[in-house]
Amino acid sequence: MNRFVQKNVKGFTLIELMIVIAIIGILAAVALPRYQDYTVRAKVSELLLAAGPAKLAVTESVQLKGVMPTTIDLATKTEQEAQASGYVKSVEYAQGTGTGTTSVGVITVTGREDPRLNDKTLTLTGTYTTATGQLVWVCAAPAVASNGIEAKYLPASCKAT
Repeated sequence: MNRFVQKNVKGFTLIELMIVIAIIGILAAVALPRYQDYTVRAKVSELLLAAGPAKLAVTESVQLKGVMPTTIDLATKTEQEAQASGYVKSVEYAQGTGTGTTSVGVITVTGREDPRLNDKTLTLTGTYTTATGQLVWVCAAPAVASNGIEAKYLPASCKAT
């Protein structure tokens, strides 16, 4: 009989387990901030969608009257809160100033319910050129210092090129 019978040992060593845990920790440290930024970007996209009805109302008014409207019928604050998502505080419209051949209107959407969006704004600026009959919309966020949404959270259509 052979006294030295080799046993088949199965399992992981402590070092192997520690390496796997370290790798998982590194991956989590990288992935968590990116996921949080992703969720904020999704909320900002909701803000942009909330401006859609106001944008449509301005566009229809421009097509009918040939000038940027001074006001549009937006839902009241109470109605906006009832139908808005949890991340939209308000949608407001104001006529801006233009030159002799252009008129300007600004839709401002204000966020809520997220520390990175609370009372932060996103603007859609429409410029109507009477000579061409063209209405061009530009999405942007005011400077962060004046309550604008950080550029890293903006959709591609709103980032300055």
